[in-house]
Amino acid sequence: MSGLTVIILTYNEERHLPDCLRSVAFADEVIVLDSCSTDRTVEVAQQTGVRVVQHAFRDYADQRNFGLTLPSHPWLLYVDADERASAALVQEVRQAISQDGVKGWWLPRQNILFGHWIRHTGWYPDYQFRLFQPHLAHYRVDRPVHELVQVEGASGYLESPLVHYNYDTVGEFWEKQKYYSQFDAQSLFNQNIPVYARHILTQSLREFYRRYVSLKGYADGRYGLLLSMLMAYFEGLKYARVWRLQRKPGAQR
Repeated sequence: MSGLTVIILTYNEERHLPDCLRSVAFADEVIVLDSCSTDRTVEVAQQTGVRVVQHAFRDYADQRNFGLTLPSHPWLLYVDADERASAALVQEVRQAISQDGVKGWWLPRQNILFGHWIRHTGWYPDYQFRLFQPHLAHYRVDRPVHELVQVEGASGYLESPLVHYNYDTVGEFWEKQKYYSQFDAQSLFNQNIPVYARHILTQSLREFYRRYVSLKGYADGRYGLLLSMLMAYFEGLKYARVWRLQRKPGAQR
């Protein structure tokens, strides 16, 4: 039981998609699950002959749960368009899906930010649970972003990385983190956890310490410092959003 489907999630990824497709061409089936792109993503995918399915995006967990219904093979590898399967990872995946007993695998991810491999600051090994048997899996609907999959059965860890060309510029990073902070703030608000004004500062400082000291961001030089500062800012922004939501008269959770 070793057939493999790769699903690539896309939205306006015409620039990244060709290299991604080449890196996963070893799979028995490749599906591009597109969130109704407005660029040439669908055209680029169709030119390679892979199957293309469009599904309106609601949130990340919903999109991945929909994807679980698509594979024609017993194993699924989820890949984002800005990720690449390294040659070493391809060999490991082939071996992993031929083993009995293990139902899913964690993959280390090598994050390239601003053109540099970030080896610390919380971005490596950055394990992602991406390889599993889809009929045994589901994504938690209470995690619309930073989605979390649950799989029935034992799991294991691979050693070779999935290469992630994460953010090219600080501006791109800034816009995506603003987007994530809105989801994270709403999730925290929905948990009815009291947030006070002081948490905006204290949680921000705690995040900087975690990234720069505990996770050795200092070892990534100026990039580790920059990323630690940015993540601290957005942690504070998240708590500021929750604080404002909780103070709003008649706010609905």
